[in-house]
Amino acid sequence: MKFFPDAARPWLIGAGVGVVVALVTLLGVLEFLELKSLDLRFILRGPIRPASPIVIISIDEDSFDELDLAWPFPRALHGRLLDLVHRGRPAAVGLDLLFSEPSLHGSRDDQLFGQAIRRSGDVVVLAADLTETPGEGFVKKDLNPPIKAIRQGAYAFGFVNFLTDDDGFVRSGEISRPYQNGVESSFDHHLYDLVVRAGIPVKPLPAEPSIFINFRGPRRTFPVIPYYQVVNGEVRPEAFAGKIVLVGATTPALHDEFPTPFSGQEKMPGVEVHANLLETLLQGNTIRRVHLYVGALLALLAAFVAALVTSLTRPIRAFLLILVLGTIYAACIFWAFLTWHLWVDAVPIQVALFLGYGTTVVVDFIREQREKRRLSRYFSPDVIKEILATRKEASLAGSRRRVTVLFSDIRGFTSLSERLAPEEVVEMLREYLTVMTEIVFKHGGTVDKYIGDAIMALYGAPFDQPDHAEQAVRTALEFQEQVKVLSERWEGRCGVRLRNGVGVNTGDAVVGTIGSQQRLEYTAIGDTVNLASRLEGLTKEFLSPIVISQSTYEEVKHLFYSRYLGEVKVKGKEIPVKIYGVEKEEGRQAARAPLDGPLTIVDEDVSIAAVLTDLSRTGVAACQLPKQIPANRIVGIRIDLPGLPEPLTVDGRVIWSSEDKAGFAFVGLSLEAENLLEDFVKRRGPTPSS
Repeated sequence: MKFFPDAARPWLIGAGVGVVVALVTLLGVLEFLELKSLDLRFILRGPIRPASPIVIISIDEDSFDELDLAWPFPRALHGRLLDLVHRGRPAAVGLDLLFSEPSLHGSRDDQLFGQAIRRSGDVVVLAADLTETPGEGFVKKDLNPPIKAIRQGAYAFGFVNFLTDDDGFVRSGEISRPYQNGVESSFDHHLYDLVVRAGIPVKPLPAEPSIFINFRGPRRTFPVIPYYQVVNGEVRPEAFAGKIVLVGATTPALHDEFPTPFSGQEKMPGVEVHANLLETLLQGNTIRRVHLYVGALLALLAAFVAALVTSLTRPIRAFLLILVLGTIYAACIFWAFLTWHLWVDAVPIQVALFLGYGTTVVVDFIREQREKRRLSRYFSPDVIKEILATRKEASLAGSRRRVTVLFSDIRGFTSLSERLAPEEVVEMLREYLTVMTEIVFKHGGTVDKYIGDAIMALYGAPFDQPDHAEQAVRTALEFQEQVKVLSERWEGRCGVRLRNGVGVNTGDAVVGTIGSQQRLEYTAIGDTVNLASRLEGLTKEFLSPIVISQSTYEEVKHLFYSRYLGEVKVKGKEIPVKIYGVEKEEGRQAARAPLDGPLTIVDEDVSIAAVLTDLSRTGVAACQLPKQIPANRIVGIRIDLPGLPEPLTVDGRVIWSSEDKAGFAFVGLSLEAENLLEDFVKRRGPTPSS
């Protein structure tokens, strides 16, 4: 039973998949992958030359080697660095170093450093550490500023902490953070203010307290000058004129490194992260992420598109289309990233596309398997394949069409079943119906139904079959052959013999899925069906295993050996119908001799004179009969021809009859008589069978 129409299926699948993906997007389940997609966008974009006059003085391995000092360096040495830099008149100087504890070299060391800061004027920003310690129901926040002797002469100090994502990467930075009853500005915020005061053109500061950093590139994207070169006087102070100077550790030994989108396995020093964050603030090119709700809605739309595309075309073609759509979407959001610095979610939409595709394929596969099982009761595998491949199940709807209907059953099944155990009857019937069904399918037929031991089959439905009448008759002939094989098997086991009768009729019928709302069956209804059923019953009366109607005969008369059985009146018809018997051409396989001689026929003790037209070892044909003899009647035949040693008297069965002509098959002819006739035909010059 179908709970919803086929047209609604892709919409329901799309809605289901879309809602699921939208929910997991809003819940952050896909966030890890989405962050990696942002990293990929940076890598594909590549490094960009910084536009702001930022220069980094790096405390690196070479500085340790050249100065031959252990960390922490004397703070007086930092004071010397500031004095040298200040001579070049920089716009701002940011020291990404913590001075929250007194110097290990004594208070004099702190005083010298503080004096250097005061000499540099108010262009120095110092670093502070803002720590958060979670407790039971609260978070304790502590700001660890530089000691008073150092911070008094500075412009400001600000926290240098970074925001890290769940994977440990730094992708965003803070401008300010709530602290106690107020707001604490960051290290980079204070530097931004100094740059504004210096008159350097900058973009307005974002209103948000945190932003996504528009990284310029990997390590050393910004100009870097080793610390030792500055304090040794190897760098002229003019190199810092109007510059934003950041001083910080770049050696891994000081553990001030963070993974970033560009860094990969090679982490980026914290001072360079600050350089990227400050560059983003000054240039106003922060990465702006589109709201998660937009990504959720796009995922919902993508699921609908994927389900519709997949339901309308083949799986492979649908996969290629989905791949193209996914590629186009990825190109569009990458273009938005490059042009407008927009971060549009990539992962939810791609997941929705391919999950929508995959779900639709799986649902269609399950449905197809269910349909195959349902349709296999009626149709051959080739027809099922065509229905499913072309999605033409609409052709199963009831419609009027020209078909050939075949009815077949086992002769004397009732009495036969009384002689066998019920289990044996079931086993025999299953074997019989299986073999007969395979024959129907082999010839392109459709099994309409089983009625006990009877089979109703259709030809020419659900798809056009130009030779449907021929294939129905071929099915009937093969039925006879296979029944003989089955009969031999069951006769050996249980002593029962199987015989089969088949009726075939061609005509118009209403064919399709017909029935109630609770149960539908693929079948045919109409007078054509009724007549085929009646013809199957006539096979007993006319002793012919296959009986076909006039309409079927007209379709196949040039293909099979058929004999006219006469006109009969069947139930439900006022006008008698002409019927024909079809047999294998074993009566025609023997060579025959054309003759023109007398023939005597004894019918119901009445002698009839006729003219012999041909003779073979299996039968004769006659003409100029004074009356039409019904088919299947057994008559006496006397043949008296020159060349025969003596007249031949034998019984014959009327195998065909038409007006004043008839054909007779010999019944009970001895082997000696067969040989005699065969020699006679050879002497007279036999004519090959046609």
